[in-house]
Amino acid sequence: MGYRIKEKRKAMKMTQTELAVKSGVSRATISGLENGTLRATSSTTLLKLARALETTVDQIFFQEAV
Repeated sequence: MGYRIKEKRKAMKMTQTELAVKSGVSRATISGLENGTLRATSSTTLLKLARALETTVDQIFFQEAV
């Protein structure tokens, strides 16, 4: 499983800190999700990130090929 958070964030020309402020999710959590060290998170966190990135959870969440 992986996330497209970094891709969406960069497209909006936003730093991790800016996304953290806008979403209410810690920068450490955002960093972990982007670099793969944090593989799981709550649906609430994903929803906050999706809203801040002006997208849907489906658009930031994807299943990697096995």
